[in-house]
Amino acid sequence: MKSDLAPSSQKHVSGAPRVLVATTAMLAFISFWRAAAIVLNDMGSSAFYAGAIAEHFVGKAGPWFILGIMLLAYAVRSVYIESCSMFVRGGVYRVVKEAMGSTLAKFSVSALMFDYILTGPISGVSAGLYLVGLLNELLRYGHYQLVLPVNGTAAAFAVVVTIYFWRENVKGIPESSEKALRIMYVTTVMVVIMLVWCGYTLWSKGAHLPPLPTLRNLTFSTDALGWLKNTRLPYTVGLIGILIGLGHSVLAMSGEETMAQVYREIEHPKLRNLEKAGFIIFVYSLIFTAGVAFFAVMIIPDNVRGNFFDNPIGGLAMYLSGPLLLRLIFRGFVVIVGVLMLAGAVNTAIVGSNGVLNRVSEDGILPDWFRRPHRRFGTSYRILNLVVGLQLVTIILSGGNIFILGEAYAFGVMWSFAMKGLAVLVLRYKQPGQREFRVPLNVKLAGVEIPVGLSLITLVLVALCVVNLFTKQVATISGVAFTLVFFAVFELSEKITRKRGACHVELDQFNLEPGGDLTPASVGVRPGNVLVMVRNYNTLYHLGSMLHRTDTQKQDIAVLHLRLLERAASGEHELEAEQLFSHEEQELFTRCLNLAEKMGKTVHLAVAPTMEKWNGILRAAQTLQSSSVILGLSPRRSIADEARMAGLAWESLPEPKPRLTLEIYSPNSQEHVFYLGPHAPHLTPKEIDLLHNLWLEFSNDVAPEELHHRDVVHFALEELMREAHNSKREEVIERLKQHLYGIRTQRAQMPKE
Repeated sequence: MKSDLAPSSQKHVSGAPRVLVATTAMLAFISFWRAAAIVLNDMGSSAFYAGAIAEHFVGKAGPWFILGIMLLAYAVRSVYIESCSMFVRGGVYRVVKEAMGSTLAKFSVSALMFDYILTGPISGVSAGLYLVGLLNELLRYGHYQLVLPVNGTAAAFAVVVTIYFWRENVKGIPESSEKALRIMYVTTVMVVIMLVWCGYTLWSKGAHLPPLPTLRNLTFSTDALGWLKNTRLPYTVGLIGILIGLGHSVLAMSGEETMAQVYREIEHPKLRNLEKAGFIIFVYSLIFTAGVAFFAVMIIPDNVRGNFFDNPIGGLAMYLSGPLLLRLIFRGFVVIVGVLMLAGAVNTAIVGSNGVLNRVSEDGILPDWFRRPHRRFGTSYRILNLVVGLQLVTIILSGGNIFILGEAYAFGVMWSFAMKGLAVLVLRYKQPGQREFRVPLNVKLAGVEIPVGLSLITLVLVALCVVNLFTKQVATISGVAFTLVFFAVFELSEKITRKRGACHVELDQFNLEPGGDLTPASVGVRPGNVLVMVRNYNTLYHLGSMLHRTDTQKQDIAVLHLRLLERAASGEHELEAEQLFSHEEQELFTRCLNLAEKMGKTVHLAVAPTMEKWNGILRAAQTLQSSSVILGLSPRRSIADEARMAGLAWESLPEPKPRLTLEIYSPNSQEHVFYLGPHAPHLTPKEIDLLHNLWLEFSNDVAPEELHHRDVVHFALEELMREAHNSKREEVIERLKQHLYGIRTQRAQMPKE
């Protein structure tokens, strides 16, 4: 997270104050379409290799297992949606920690990091395989003798792509939702062409569905059974055989954790939009990933299909019905889309692992040394160096072999999913309160809710983890070793950090950079914005009320904290940024961000110095061109006193004075509205009736002159002004006091609602 903070000069305090503006990229909220695009850039990329890897391990029945994993992925997605309904930043670490403590949370993150470390290499290598496959095909048709080494060239390409995105992330150039959406536009064009062309090919040539995944049809490869290869269990116990097949297909559901990462950025209404994004992801990945797996088996002949296990969609393109030139053009298009999408997955893996380790560091498990920003770019470059270094080592050790990477991959993703499901299940009983979303299939027995659906999902995930332990030797050995090493590093680092007395508070981090005066441009708001004043991170109910009622796409919310300065301290020297943005402001703005993220609405945060509260508030509203000023209750003054002081401060503003609405909220969301400056009064029905009766009484008396209601008001005000400036002034003031006393008495006698 990066923030722009400007130092303040006290010589500006008497006028429009200079300001520290705190901004965060996470507050640029996105639609559910963009959220789905980000996840699909990761999850959809598995369509380029998942089906071929599954068939390599379990035979022609592999597409059915890919289909099963896609259905399981939709169930797992519901677990993530429920966790996000409880925690805005509801990744594996936070949910497992809340449910089962820090130790299991660190284990889950260690396994998840194994997933991220492998996601980048497998995506980069897959992109390289598609590219080298096309190049070799073109060389062959061009009658050239040169043949590029497949795995070596793919590994070299993956190294180049990984280093490129490492540099981009160190520079702080994120993969935006706009880029992800554009990639999905291009991918969708390819998918539509593929579906239509494959459908035409099947209609013209005919084909059969892949064999059903029965024990008779399963043909496990020599490296598919691991430590079970010397037993008959996979061939005699149907459930074990099915679980083995699913275990070798789970890489098709990678990217689920990205949903928890992107939830923070989804716009209002957050949870509803997450559900929409989840459904789009399910439908798209089901059609794309499962469709590729089925079409490859049904269209590519058995005797040559093994040659295209490293780039199945490329092979599919070459065996469609139609002219060779068109097929080569489509294959080239497939390679372009594949490289774009798979390269995006490489970047997502770097960004995701960086985010997870930053979160662990914030929790006091890793020292702040890891998060120390780059001097020039302000990014957590040390974490990026660690992650990318491990990814490069993985690429080199694999030698570009997609099957080794695919076999090793399943360990981290499955254990992180299983721990996530178990944690949400535990929280059903540990925190049994209401949720906006619950995993379906809940049965009540004797007043106790039994989460049947959640329990079944968790049971399936745990069963897959157990079977994978015995059948995936590479994944088990490498995954356990990696997880234990990372877990040991977390444990040791946490002890050292605590021993040094480093305090732990989960706060958002901000960089301090130069800025300018308090203006709409400097804060990033449009004229007519709402100015919300905040002072105490425990009393932000008024900000919550404004977030609930304001459409931030139409009207901006500026959140301002005033740092009150002593007059004796005024001088001409510049204040250091840390003097205006201390630990208290950091915690205050962290709470404000949490509220905004929960609502899925954007706020613009700022700190400004002032020597007097109301003068600072109204000058800020004037320079920001705000339409309303929002406050909570004052701990020292009544609402009436606050309104009176606001009115006096408004009178002292320089011209042109703005018309402002002052709204003071109480903790129960009761709203007290006052109008500052000239404004049309809010008349009660009784006052309107009184005005109308006066108009009726005098209309005939002044005929033939025409009398309007406004004429009655104008005349009465002028008469009151004349009497207030002659000998009747004392009498007028006394009558006004009696009127105000009578109104107050009537209000006190009214029944409470």
